[in-house]
Amino acid sequence: MSALSGKVQTVLGPIDPILLGRTLTHEHLTMTFDLCYHPPPPDQEALIHQPIEMKNRFWVQLNPYSCKDNLHLNQETEAVKEELLHFKKAGGGTIVENTTTGIDRDVKTLKKLSQETGVNIISGAGFYVDASHSKETRSMSVEKLTGIITDEILHGADGTDIKCGVIGEIGTSWPITDSEKKVLQATAYAQTQLGCPVIIHPGRHELAPFEVVRILQEAGGDLSKTVMSHMDRTIFEKEKLLEFAKLGSYVEYDLFGTEMLNYYFRPDVDMPCDNERIQSVRFLVDEGYEDQLLIAHDVHTKNRLTKYGGHGYSYILEYIVPKMLTRGISQSAVDKMLIKNPKKWLTFK
Repeated sequence: MSALSGKVQTVLGPIDPILLGRTLTHEHLTMTFDLCYHPPPPDQEALIHQPIEMKNRFWVQLNPYSCKDNLHLNQETEAVKEELLHFKKAGGGTIVENTTTGIDRDVKTLKKLSQETGVNIISGAGFYVDASHSKETRSMSVEKLTGIITDEILHGADGTDIKCGVIGEIGTSWPITDSEKKVLQATAYAQTQLGCPVIIHPGRHELAPFEVVRILQEAGGDLSKTVMSHMDRTIFEKEKLLEFAKLGSYVEYDLFGTEMLNYYFRPDVDMPCDNERIQSVRFLVDEGYEDQLLIAHDVHTKNRLTKYGGHGYSYILEYIVPKMLTRGISQSAVDKMLIKNPKKWLTFK
């Protein structure tokens, strides 16, 4: 732990936090998402196995989890490499890669991408949602899970010496399952030992982030080093949002670029557009929470890449930041979201 204290751990090794630069705290560079496949209406079944083309591009945007080809981001290493080079040219410095056990983490590819692009990449330790847990994972004790997570940070992940630098995204459903609760407890125990950052994928219910925080706190977790992801689709009521922000974790708006008419995973929710996301961020800034805000895209499917007509990893830097500035969010607040806050979160205690 002493060797990591005051450092950030990338797939190429520990670095000084000052070297992070502008940081996207929730992205994927290589993963598969078959577990979230959602069948389309019967009259659209012919589109399931078609590759992404111009003629079906809009359909894929509306039905991203119904096109099986779209769920294999791991097939696009060269396209992702080009995206990262553009991200660096646009002023980006670091990507936190949130792929964990259960959705095909590939630390060897992450290391190669970092070496070839000069972008810092930080890999995530731990386990995704229960639906991705193996029978073996579900049978593990909290102590065993804790040992696996700490080992991925201290010694290396997936049989390599490539080390993770954050725990997460740790996935939870709603309601939280017994297996997910054990993983959350193990996450808190590992964080206590290592003084490391944690990032959470909460279940799709406004109470889910509160329940996750309760479990983490009861196990000794450090909320000041913990990020709650996907607030875009989780808490909409302003008073409830402030109630959560007061608990002290980072609040992450990480679905920038996502435009979806029907949100399959929670049909009663109307997925906000980017202008609405900016309004939510402005609200939290005005309420004094700019030191807890983080932003990202959560790219995890092919159609989000520029190769397929998507926004790519540079969208926030090139388009969202300028729009934020025109909507009364100061440059200082933007710099906190992209530089200061990620640096503070990612630095080991």
